[in-house]
Amino acid sequence: MRRRSVLLAVPALMLTAAGCGSDDSKSKSDPAASESPSTSGSPSASATPSTKIVAGPVPDITGGTKFGEKPTVAKGTGTPSTDLAVKTVIQGDGAAIVAGDYVTTNYLGQIWDSAKVFDTSYGRAPYTNVIGQGKVIPGWDKGLVGQKVNSRVEMAIPPALGYGTSGNSQAGIKGTDTLVFVIDVLATYNAKSSAKGKAVPQNDANLPKVGTNTDGKAPSITVPKVKAPTKLVSEYILEGDGAAVKATDTLLLQYKGVLWDGGKEFDASYTAGQLAAFPLAQLIKGWQEGLVGKKAGSRVMLVTPGDLAYGATPPSGSNIPANATLVFSLDILAIL
Repeated sequence: MRRRSVLLAVPALMLTAAGCGSDDSKSKSDPAASESPSTSGSPSASATPSTKIVAGPVPDITGGTKFGEKPTVAKGTGTPSTDLAVKTVIQGDGAAIVAGDYVTTNYLGQIWDSAKVFDTSYGRAPYTNVIGQGKVIPGWDKGLVGQKVNSRVEMAIPPALGYGTSGNSQAGIKGTDTLVFVIDVLATYNAKSSAKGKAVPQNDANLPKVGTNTDGKAPSITVPKVKAPTKLVSEYILEGDGAAVKATDTLLLQYKGVLWDGGKEFDASYTAGQLAAFPLAQLIKGWQEGLVGKKAGSRVMLVTPGDLAYGATPPSGSNIPANATLVFSLDILAIL
């Protein structure tokens, strides 16, 4: 299981498999539902002060100076700024981060006064979370907006934009500590994102055909006029090269669902205009069984018999008949 990053600023949301779950724009047929917050000692984003961004000072990076390398960062010298210091160490050439984007990074965090490293993703898995919406510490929310993919960014974050006067005792951070981060921006995702894997032939005439477009628009799903499979079908449409999904993972997805009978769409993240972030273990059984082992960056087609979907009691108002076989196209954008 992945270690929880100390960057989290608000409690994570846990979902149960009953209908849907993320916010007030919930669809009635999403594969998860019912939010219940977990505990977190991190400060709420509601207390974020107004932010002035300055160019420095930031400590020198003395080793691992290339993009993607684990950096070594010197101890801070003198008095750090009380404002947010942001320096673009390496200018990237990718898309600029917009508030609301999910951003994948590698990072190292240490304390200004001691150079003690309190957290790093290097040597672990990259870290993905939404930026600009209070899900991470305020310094990240403010300092990463506008930075480009493939950039290396260094920040010196004053306490008010980190963990406030309470600090973070678990990480050894006091309420007076200025935090130093070196961040490599690996990728961004938003409502226009698609999987970018390699197209896989779709040769079985008895299975649906799914579009291979990568323009962020919903792929077509064409269901054949034959009897539905009685067992779960899980097939690559676009095969990515990312990490394999585990049962304990939380996934960042684009998805579309249609009925086998008639091919009518009943739900889609594309229609909602926002990505879906779901703990796999809280989703319908067809998703749990069909996505484990599939690689991030892939588009997967699932044909889900009724007993692995909503069975005899589909969500009210979803327009899904009882015991319906469902067809899903799922883009696994990232593992959170």
